[in-house]
Amino acid sequence: MFYQLYEMNHAAMMPVRAAADAARLFFANPLNPFADTELGRTMAASLEVFERMTRRYGKPSFDLPQTEVDGKPVLVTEEVVWAKPFCNLLHFARDLPEDRAPDQKILIVAPMSGHYATLLRGTVEALLPHADVYIADWIDARMVPVDQGHFDLNDYIDYVIDMLAIVGPGAHVIGVCQPSVPVLAAIAVMEVRRDPALPASMVLMGGPIDTRINPTAVNQLAKEHPLEWFQENVIMTVPWPQPGFMRRVYPGFLQLSGFMSMNLDRHVTAHQDFFEHLVKNDGESAEKHREFYDEYLAVMDLTEEFYLQTVDVVFMRHSLPKGEMMHRSVHVDTNAINNVALLTIEGENDDISGLGQTKAAQTICLNIPEEMRLHYVQPDVGHYGVFNGSRFRQEIAPRIVEFVRSQAKDVKRPASKKRKA
Repeated sequence: MFYQLYEMNHAAMMPVRAAADAARLFFANPLNPFADTELGRTMAASLEVFERMTRRYGKPSFDLPQTEVDGKPVLVTEEVVWAKPFCNLLHFARDLPEDRAPDQKILIVAPMSGHYATLLRGTVEALLPHADVYIADWIDARMVPVDQGHFDLNDYIDYVIDMLAIVGPGAHVIGVCQPSVPVLAAIAVMEVRRDPALPASMVLMGGPIDTRINPTAVNQLAKEHPLEWFQENVIMTVPWPQPGFMRRVYPGFLQLSGFMSMNLDRHVTAHQDFFEHLVKNDGESAEKHREFYDEYLAVMDLTEEFYLQTVDVVFMRHSLPKGEMMHRSVHVDTNAINNVALLTIEGENDDISGLGQTKAAQTICLNIPEEMRLHYVQPDVGHYGVFNGSRFRQEIAPRIVEFVRSQAKDVKRPASKKRKA
């Protein structure tokens, strides 16, 4: 019922938002004598803030039409190369000379945690000059009809394995935040199967590999309630007339409210600053605010089965670091990984995945040779700074590119001698 009320409120507010936007344009119109006065700018700013705070934000676009390779501008074409009901695999194809040596292929597995894959636009943009980039573009569960079946953590792992097969053997996979667990599990399953599409390396960034280490507010919430509490309080049914009508989901707007509440004072201050930038006609600062919140406030629903299984396996039972995780009927054995290099990256001030949680992957992957593993902590960044922003571009992305190139290989590396756990 709460989801239906949310939809009804959104529909009821549409004419109010339209009127507010029309009034904003009136006060901002250069032909209006009040437009360049403090009163006119204040009215226009107030109306824009109201419209933006009551809007539903649609899925943003990657909007990466070109990049720079070897110091020259290169056109980029975004293409879907694989599609399933809950995910598209996007390839950012660069228009490179035919005689140029190919770059390493990188599959970025975006988080399925409420935001769209476009949250990693900056990640893609930073890697495009140096690599052939693919990304998992997850689909909003409320847009998937119920006759398309269910989607849980096991399906997620299968999707990762399938996408690596499309990208091809010897590629490199990056799991950002939430997918660190299913990516690591997928690699373990592929090693046991001797899968020919096994990647050369994996990069795990700001992920909840072991949430018993330095637990955050997100982790504490999972410890304070039984799984039934989450099922009863945060799982809702997609209302009509959405394509996913009757699908049980964890709504994106609930996830967003949780994220916002963790740093509410920061978001309130940001909107106050935005209002002041508009009044002062500081267009550049105002546009940066729009760009960030257009992305941050765009959210998607998760299927009930995926959300609950993730809460249970990752945050309650800690199945992966305890060596108890199962993928369908197969044990996920991280000690089986010895042909895939491992880079773990953390942010010093991460308040979502606490410091040390991602590094735990180094501990549970005992048989990766020392020369094929590396851990890095980025000073002075929080969770989003691990994969976006100036420090990512200047300090983290170059390390990823260097690691990927150092672990590149054309043929399957011989299995290493295993150490006992």
